[in-house]
Amino acid sequence: MSHVFHRSARATPPLAVAGEGSYILGSDGRRYLDACGGAAVSCLGHSQQEVAEAIAAQAGRLAYAHSGFFTSEPAEELADLLVEGAPRGLDKVYFVLSGSEAVECALKMAHQYHRERGEPARRHVISRWQSYHGNTLGALSAGGNRARRAAYADLLIDMHHISPCHAYRGRQEGESAEDYGLRAADELEAKILELGPGTVSAFIAETVSGATLGAVPPAPGYFRRIREICDRHGVLLILDEVMCGMGRTGSLHACLAEGIAPDLMTVAKGLGAGFLPLGAVLVGGHVHAAFADGSGAFQHGHTFVGHPVACAGALATQKIIRREKLVEKVQAEERLVRALLEARFGQHPHVGDIRGRGFFFALELVADRDSKAPFAPERQLAATIKREAQARGLLCYPGAGTVDGEAGDHVLLAPPYTATGAELAEMVRLLGETLDALLG
Repeated sequence: MSHVFHRSARATPPLAVAGEGSYILGSDGRRYLDACGGAAVSCLGHSQQEVAEAIAAQAGRLAYAHSGFFTSEPAEELADLLVEGAPRGLDKVYFVLSGSEAVECALKMAHQYHRERGEPARRHVISRWQSYHGNTLGALSAGGNRARRAAYADLLIDMHHISPCHAYRGRQEGESAEDYGLRAADELEAKILELGPGTVSAFIAETVSGATLGAVPPAPGYFRRIREICDRHGVLLILDEVMCGMGRTGSLHACLAEGIAPDLMTVAKGLGAGFLPLGAVLVGGHVHAAFADGSGAFQHGHTFVGHPVACAGALATQKIIRREKLVEKVQAEERLVRALLEARFGQHPHVGDIRGRGFFFALELVADRDSKAPFAPERQLAATIKREAQARGLLCYPGAGTVDGEAGDHVLLAPPYTATGAELAEMVRLLGETLDALLG
């Protein structure tokens, strides 16, 4: 009997005992191809000894120093490295221990920023439906995942939501991709005007949608228009790149492909590759200046902010990614992943859409391709796919509620940046066998 409180209160998951590259080994001796990195976390695969050694060395020198008293060498060096590759204007880094913490931190930064500048009326946050920003209460309030919000609805903060930018579902017949992107972005301006331009603090969005919607890239021009709207109304733009960032989509930061820079950006997951928990907020210089020129202090903090050992692990991770040119590898091999998926699922009667960037792809599953009708939620297709795939030795990340929070299913794939061509082919083969077994 397990005394661990597992997510499933009725079952204990298999016991993982080791990792080897793209594979996790179970206690029963089975090898599982980790084609999702847990939750797009394990970008270097498993058991990378160079990172493990960096963690051990830092723990031996200095395991912990509270950020209220000290900074540390790993935190300073990692911040320098992150700023070096960041979108223009982001020149400060605030370290936390998770993506949810990073989002909470960014929301608080935006709130205090406006007060430091004498605009205390700016209190509203706008997000998008079918988004996910974390499981802490502030992040959950900002997110648009209806299923995750439902259990805690009476605890959530009042925030506001607009439609997602999802061309497969939202684009009208005859509408160009560019026109759709502008139309979707203009919902933000309408919401700002509805709430009152002087009352909106921030707009938060995933640059490439993550687990809730399934690897949806923005329509062309969408984020350029979003940036213009935020600038016009004095609203801070927070980009959530916890899942899609740090090289996952083929550029170090997904927003670089959109030609824009946010005021605040959250990262985690691939930042430390899962060796130790770490997240961060990359902060615009103008945002930091408001604090420095104002009260002089950010009214926020956690015990493990800037944890030296976590920063040492992430620093080693990021050095490997740069040295081995893994982001460039992901960008180059996106064509291979797309080709494998299109060849296997392009004519599949129950695959409505194949989408994504880099090593971040999803299949949206439908009962009927012509009408795009989803499977009935009662079928619990996503959960069934997860179980069947794992039984075949494949770890993938299916999601439910893709269409509206209740109906719709997708399968997310996020293999390690280090995955070989043979492993990518095995990923697609095992997923194909899984869908064939369940959908016929």
